[in-house]
Amino acid sequence: MNDAEQNSADDAVERVLKGAETKAGVTRFGSDSAEALMSPDSVDLFGSDTDGEQYDREARAGLRRVGGLSTELEDVTEVEYRQLRLENVVLIGVYSQGSQDEAENSMRELAALAETAGARVLDGVLQRRPHPDPSTYLGRGKVDELRHIVASLGADTVVADTELAPSQRRALEDAIKVKVIDRTAVILDIFSQHAKSREGKAQVELAQLEYLLPRLRGWGESMSRQAGGQVGGAGAGMGSRGPGETKIELDRRRIHSRMAKLRKQIAGMKPAREAKRANRKRNAVPSVAIAGYTNAGKSSILNRITGAGVLVENALFATLDATVRRNTTADGRVYTIADTVGFVRNLPHQLVEAFRSTLEEVGDSDLIVHVVDAAHPDPAGQIATVRDVIGEVGARDIPELIVFNKADLVTPEDRLVLRGLEPGAIFASARTGEGIPEVLEAIARMMPDPAVEIDLLVPYDRGDVVSTLHETGRVLSIEYLEDGTRVRALASPELAGQLEEFAAASAEA
Repeated sequence: MNDAEQNSADDAVERVLKGAETKAGVTRFGSDSAEALMSPDSVDLFGSDTDGEQYDREARAGLRRVGGLSTELEDVTEVEYRQLRLENVVLIGVYSQGSQDEAENSMRELAALAETAGARVLDGVLQRRPHPDPSTYLGRGKVDELRHIVASLGADTVVADTELAPSQRRALEDAIKVKVIDRTAVILDIFSQHAKSREGKAQVELAQLEYLLPRLRGWGESMSRQAGGQVGGAGAGMGSRGPGETKIELDRRRIHSRMAKLRKQIAGMKPAREAKRANRKRNAVPSVAIAGYTNAGKSSILNRITGAGVLVENALFATLDATVRRNTTADGRVYTIADTVGFVRNLPHQLVEAFRSTLEEVGDSDLIVHVVDAAHPDPAGQIATVRDVIGEVGARDIPELIVFNKADLVTPEDRLVLRGLEPGAIFASARTGEGIPEVLEAIARMMPDPAVEIDLLVPYDRGDVVSTLHETGRVLSIEYLEDGTRVRALASPELAGQLEEFAAASAEA
């Protein structure tokens, strides 16, 4: 870049900075506070070794995979999608409503998200303003301060706590001279690392592309990067430019094409999911979905309940693909129980939509076991966030069982507060096993009973019928007679219809 271009760029930065005003105070965490954010005591607010068998953080970082965009585009790096290879980061946030404690909790959660993506948090700046600056997110003075913080600490990335407009991100990058990303980009990166199934990977890629599309940025000021026709330089004049497309237009067209392909793939997977769920419904197998805030211990609870052996990791969004397991109540009824993706405040709308198929396990369930981290500083906020997302997938009317996990970490006084928050909740610990029997009893009690009462006389050579009634119905009484087994039970209308021949036999008896 020559001196004229450099001066022009500097002038542009100055114009951006002059358009911003500082209207309120700022909270700087400082390096000590940043280290505290990442310390075991602080990180335990979002995850702890009480979730079950854990991977330690160094081992997880060593195994971390930085997922590519995987768009099958030859020039994917040229559309300036910033793959997150986070190392040393500074966090920034702006809040206008609520208390400073709530804002700091959100920043701590962002620190946990960044750490899960592989970062080390060096510092954080939290500013109270009536609203984020439309140009640079932070006010003019704080942008200048941020530039000095980044330079002095050697940070290579700045992470904003809320989603940035493309223009805000570009202006901040121009001002502080390092990469700037936002909370949404961090969550998308974590999802790309943790997606395992073919459908999960397709959903993540679609969400990434939807996020990327409005953030494409041209390279330099030259419009000469055109495909097709004659490429005209700056002095070529009228008539010299062919009917080609600029490179950014080609990128947009390619991304639109890839997104259409992904939507078609995801739609093609839907019939198989629906067939599986329909088969469970047809066989009158009740379904239970475990939902909750990310890292609340949902997978640990599932392992305690079923012995499923699901991966338990002390990280946000360790579970993305729904895991469905079979379980049995104490009286022999069979049901399925699904572990689902965790929720988080300000979950990117791209992910809510992209993972709608995964969340369908919640919407199609007969009971939602809502797992809450009892040791978290803001359990009420987490409960509200989860219920909001449950409402978005049309599951607001499904019965809900609140389970406060990590109960071994809370004091008796905290239990009283939580009991006042959710009087019908069960306190449990996946680590110690406390409360797990009560959870199982509540699931059995809250699952819907089959609707039809039947009275059958089943021949002794049809023991499979009695077994089916135990598994999918509710046996009220059983009596062994000379001609067979007399069974009174509650069953689904479909099953009752299939067993009519035995009802006729019992009537004759």
